[in-house]
Amino acid sequence: MSLEPPYKLTVKRALVCVILLAMPVRSIASPHAARSAQTSRLSDNAQVRAALDWFAPNISWVNDQQARLTAIPAPPFQEAARAAAVKTLLAETGLSVEIDKAGNVIGELQGANEKEIIIVAAHLDTVFPAGTDVKVHREGTRMTAPGISDNGAGLAALLAMVRAVQSAHLKPQRTILFVADVGEEGEGNLRGMRALVEACRSKLKAVVVLDGSGTDHVTTKALASRRLEALISGPGGHSWSDFGMPNPINAMVRGSVRFINTKVPVSPRTTFNIGQIEGGTSVNSIPHEARIKVDIRSESEDELVRLETALRECIAAGVRDEMESARDRSRGKLEWKVDLLGSRPGGELSADSPLLSALRAADDAVGNQSRVERSSTDANIPLSQGIDAVSIGVGGSGGGAHSLAEWYDSAGREAGLKRVLLTVLGVSGIAEEKSR
Repeated sequence: MSLEPPYKLTVKRALVCVILLAMPVRSIASPHAARSAQTSRLSDNAQVRAALDWFAPNISWVNDQQARLTAIPAPPFQEAARAAAVKTLLAETGLSVEIDKAGNVIGELQGANEKEIIIVAAHLDTVFPAGTDVKVHREGTRMTAPGISDNGAGLAALLAMVRAVQSAHLKPQRTILFVADVGEEGEGNLRGMRALVEACRSKLKAVVVLDGSGTDHVTTKALASRRLEALISGPGGHSWSDFGMPNPINAMVRGSVRFINTKVPVSPRTTFNIGQIEGGTSVNSIPHEARIKVDIRSESEDELVRLETALRECIAAGVRDEMESARDRSRGKLEWKVDLLGSRPGGELSADSPLLSALRAADDAVGNQSRVERSSTDANIPLSQGIDAVSIGVGGSGGGAHSLAEWYDSAGREAGLKRVLLTVLGVSGIAEEKSR
């Protein structure tokens, strides 16, 4: 038996080993090691350390601003009073501040490189309608009020970031826009963030959205959603004398029951919600119209299309069933339509994004671990356009979002604020001090 082939193979292996050993040693750093180096570079900067040190002695001030802003009503499309208060607070720090045509409050911290921009944003609006009691009740570190966490916490963190950076006389490499934006909730359709991205598109490198409490997650995947309104209208009449006439509310109920029985998959996760229903003028009148507002969300665009189609078909069927059961069809018929109120696009942050790396480095620095998740936030807009973006909580804890019993506890807030600042500085960079 010849020994040549195995022998040749052995020689080849030996040569490969020699070549590999002779090659210059290059560090194949782990992601953790790379993040540690990034954190170390920031921590070695005296101005960064000074900015981080600002938080601890000023937590009470941050809490007070959160309570103050939350107590200013900001229903969808009515954010102006709260925006004015935020503008004043930002201007006090020395930033150049303006309110744009959309209603966004924008404070600019000029960087050494004015051609590249980082946006740090917290939304101004709440889901609560005008007239809601937004008085803040405080007990120790706990505050309770509608909107106190979503997004009173984010707005307070935004102000804290500016104060910390300005107090340390810190100049970023990239220009940072600190923004309190409009239109995140309800039917706002992310109009504030849309305007920001449109205005800054050519220079925009990353967006950090501050939304709610906690540090346990980071939204890197934009959940696509649509908001729809179904309207059914008819002639209307008297409940006694016109009994048997087609009733828009009856038709809407029939259609709604059909729709809520629509099957949705567990994966890709898909949801729907009938959030509002309106119609009628009195209990003894056949209404002339009825309307519902529906929120649909899915990890799949195909499922969104399927649900929207299902809603239209169900409303049409509800109208048909009501017309067929009506005793008197001669005095009018029902009309229906389904309108798109808003659409939030999907998107996803790349796993090797510098922004995600900066966030992970910040997590390491404060001893935090956070999971990646999918959600519908202001980050949807930049992510859908291929711009790096994340949405993160700002520390502390909270619960009851979008309810009258919403609460926020500031215990642990300092670590969350440091995490935000280190993330922002990780992507903005720090301008080198010129030698004197």
